[in-house]
Amino acid sequence: MTAPVEAGRVTMLERAKLWAREIKRDVLALWIAARDPRVPWYAKALAMAVAAYALSPIDLIPDFVPVFGYLDDLVIVPLGILLVVALIPSALMAEFRQQAATLAAKPRSTIAAAVIVLIWIAAMILVGWWFWRWWTS
Repeated sequence: MTAPVEAGRVTMLERAKLWAREIKRDVLALWIAARDPRVPWYAKALAMAVAAYALSPIDLIPDFVPVFGYLDDLVIVPLGILLVVALIPSALMAEFRQQAATLAAKPRSTIAAAVIVLIWIAAMILVGWWFWRWWTS
């Protein structure tokens, strides 16, 4: 049985859940920022890369690898978000975060997931084709 939480005191689990929600909101905000014409091109490119990596079902380090499997989710993605947020003007980032919070409240669609999977499949086919041409020549 767990001890009751004191009034006004936030548990570590509640802080972790809040942090995860903020990361999720920021990834969506970066996706919005990557498509906004007011954001500099270099910030757009990095925002798109970080958001695509965070939303992608394929990880740099697979999650089943002990200890290091979740390293990219816990370190690489938040550091990428911090870097991109530093490149985007704070007023714009606040607007993007508000839009992301509004979008997150709406029902989800599997179309985005299907598009991401198709992009990864196309990229793997392209790399395989390139490797095959290189190997046979």
